[in-house]
Amino acid sequence: MSNFASSMHDRDVRYFLHAYTHLRRHEERGPTIIARGEGVHVYDDAGKRYIEGLAGMWCAALGFGEERLVEAAAAAMRRLGYYHNFNHMNHEPGIELAERLIDLAPVPMSKVFFTNSGSEANDTQVKLIWYYNNALGRPEKKKIIARRRAYHGVTVAAASLTGIEQNHRDFDLPIAGILHTDCPSHFHGAEPGESEEAFASRLADNLERLILDEGPETVAALFAEPVIGGGGVFTPPATYFEKIQAVLAKYDVLLVADEVICGFGRTGNWFGCETVGARPDSMSMAKNLSAGYQPIAALAISEPIYQGLLAESDRVGGFAHGFTYGGHPVCCAVALEALRIYEEIDLVGHVRKVAPRFQAGFRRLADHPLVGDARGVGLIAAIELARDKRTRALFDPADGVGAFFARRAEENGLILRCVAGTDIIALAPPLVISEAEIDEMHAILAKTLEETEAMAVQKGLARLG
Repeated sequence: MSNFASSMHDRDVRYFLHAYTHLRRHEERGPTIIARGEGVHVYDDAGKRYIEGLAGMWCAALGFGEERLVEAAAAAMRRLGYYHNFNHMNHEPGIELAERLIDLAPVPMSKVFFTNSGSEANDTQVKLIWYYNNALGRPEKKKIIARRRAYHGVTVAAASLTGIEQNHRDFDLPIAGILHTDCPSHFHGAEPGESEEAFASRLADNLERLILDEGPETVAALFAEPVIGGGGVFTPPATYFEKIQAVLAKYDVLLVADEVICGFGRTGNWFGCETVGARPDSMSMAKNLSAGYQPIAALAISEPIYQGLLAESDRVGGFAHGFTYGGHPVCCAVALEALRIYEEIDLVGHVRKVAPRFQAGFRRLADHPLVGDARGVGLIAAIELARDKRTRALFDPADGVGAFFARRAEENGLILRCVAGTDIIALAPPLVISEAEIDEMHAILAKTLEETEAMAVQKGLARLG
């Protein structure tokens, strides 16, 4: 390592507070510093090449080094480096992007509101739901349901929606009025011999019971990712959304689709809602919206919700919510260019073409004695490591088997995600990945599984074979 690289590593440890990182361990091992990217690969400061198996943070749809997005950002910055949308002000890129998102929405939507991140989009959804129910004269209808193992962000409200204990522990979360219902994971939740459809029926019954126990007049909305992403890549069982939406309609409960990870091609459709058959009242979007090249997120709301906001704005004298950088003109311009590229190269068609090869590789990995479950759709998938796949007995996360796997994969040239507090290994590569690059990725995964199996057996954590 050069003196410059060593200095940079030392400065990172000295000055930088890392997201989602074991802080004490980071002081001991230091950072992996990524210096540049090209296509589906990134390179560290020593020149080592990696396949970016999580598209950065689920978001680099076009990979790295897309010059059209660089030029779009530069041109937008020269034209209008910043402006806001408070007090009737706006700019062309923001208007054009809002219109484009309404056109792309899988169900009719009325208006788009811009934020800087998916967390902020979901946080805003909570505020709008409360505001909307006040407009309808239903001040008690404010409780919001999310699912266990779901991931909706890290702001105070969004982290409360997130159904992961680690996101709550010692942050004094969740806040009041946030409820959680079943995770739609057949692997974790199904009873012996229970079909996917029967499992979905039971989850819908449990949701209805929760609403009735709380009082339907107090329950405002359900937040749901079409495919749970950051919590462990859980695809819903057959008929799940059909059945839960019938429950929601019965009790006048809104469905908020969190499309932050699923949106813009990840599941083989423009939106995950199309893949799973969901018809939401509002949607949150981020990540692939700009292919990760600029921080931008959005939410789209239906006409009935907008009419409620309109009425309440009249009553209280204005809609007092917004972000200084929400709908930033440079971010909007880059997002518009990303959407143009997606259409020009038929990105959704490409995902549909290569997804069978991607998913087939995970089905092969499912035969490995260390793999309890393999699941996914489109270009998102996960394997879940297990101590005994026959009984579905999992490792104790404290044993660090998943963390070992992630570290070995990185050493083998593949960056992926071990979901915090689990032994779930998640992958969601750039959507432009080729079949040859998919094969290379699966070869690294297979090699890493063998190394992890050897470690687990050597340490007496599992008896395999």
